[in-house]
Amino acid sequence: MTTFYDALETRDPKEREAALMAALPAQIANAQQHSKAFAEILDGVDAASITSREALARLPVTRKYELLERQQKERGGNPFGGFSTLAFGAAMPRVFASPGTIYEPEGTRKDYWRMARAMYAAGFRAGELIHNSFSYHFVPAGSMMETGAHALGCTVFPGGTGQTEQQVQAMAELRPSGYIGTPSFLKIIIDKAGEQGVPLPSVTKALVSGEAFPPSLRDWLAERGVAGYQCYATADLGLIAYETAAREGLVLDEGVIVEIVRPGTGDPVKEGEVGELVITTLNPDYPLIRFGTGDLSAVLPGPCPTGRTNTRIKGWMGRADQTTKVRGMFVHPGQIANVIKRFPQVERARLVVTGEMANDQMKLIVETTETAPGLSNQLAEALREVTKLRGEVEMVMPGTLPNDGKVIEDARSYQ
Repeated sequence: MTTFYDALETRDPKEREAALMAALPAQIANAQQHSKAFAEILDGVDAASITSREALARLPVTRKYELLERQQKERGGNPFGGFSTLAFGAAMPRVFASPGTIYEPEGTRKDYWRMARAMYAAGFRAGELIHNSFSYHFVPAGSMMETGAHALGCTVFPGGTGQTEQQVQAMAELRPSGYIGTPSFLKIIIDKAGEQGVPLPSVTKALVSGEAFPPSLRDWLAERGVAGYQCYATADLGLIAYETAAREGLVLDEGVIVEIVRPGTGDPVKEGEVGELVITTLNPDYPLIRFGTGDLSAVLPGPCPTGRTNTRIKGWMGRADQTTKVRGMFVHPGQIANVIKRFPQVERARLVVTGEMANDQMKLIVETTETAPGLSNQLAEALREVTKLRGEVEMVMPGTLPNDGKVIEDARSYQ
């Protein structure tokens, strides 16, 4: 059995990076020319000059709330807020809606969402039947998985969500090779089958997503003969990363450029440091350039033991939007970044909010080797100027703060 989906997975990392950077200028030019939103966001950018990660990092990050705001503003004329390069018709067979409401287009390319790679890594092969229990209405999850399965050469049973007894019956009678859906619903199905005394011996593998997949649930499935693997994908971007048999983090997909930045900024963090995942997709139909997912993760060192050479990430590690209300005013991670940028001697910082209701206290903890008198007062003054709130400053040595991606920590008591 072939280990890899295609030769792209085992490329020399330098070859992969060169290919991604070579494709980047054309994608940026495509976005500028055919996407009204990016014509504005990237106005004045010379697409031909964006041929490195350093150049890419100088472009603005577009976050999901900004995409939503543009969609809402133009809802009467352009439901996609000017981000899609497609128009209604044969080139766009489906439109989906995610909570917000955010509308996403689906193009006609085979494996549009690039999910086949994750399915292959989870053990699915051509000629198999897959029981797909992702939703088929409103959100694109069901179609994301179905189009990937078809590209892989599999047949799909569109189980969707709910109707647990019927799901068990279909599995027992059709005998699919595996399941795709949320891990919690798979557990519900297996529990229901147990209650009914219905064996499901054909279901030996699963690709799960959409929620946390803790080791305890993975082991629970394994005890019942199901090898479960997870993938990380979004309705905006398609597949971002997927789990392999090594079970050591998630390997990045071949069709995206991934950066990890300090929350509230567009500044890449050092390798291994937790930050927000920012993705540039090579999808010409929905060319999202430096799209902030709002999710936290970190790069893992070294290649995957399976032989796949792309970068690995730890997976989902929380949300990057740490906006916190203090004394009736919102404080954003970007404001803390604004403060720190004024002081090159500061390496990292975290704002800790403590106290009880109506008695909020702020402390800015900064990592620095600088001991010059007055730095603490200067930081406190800058914090007040940017946030309009007073706070204390504590200076600590580099490496003291936890590597968890938090820029603002809400440690208040709500009892």
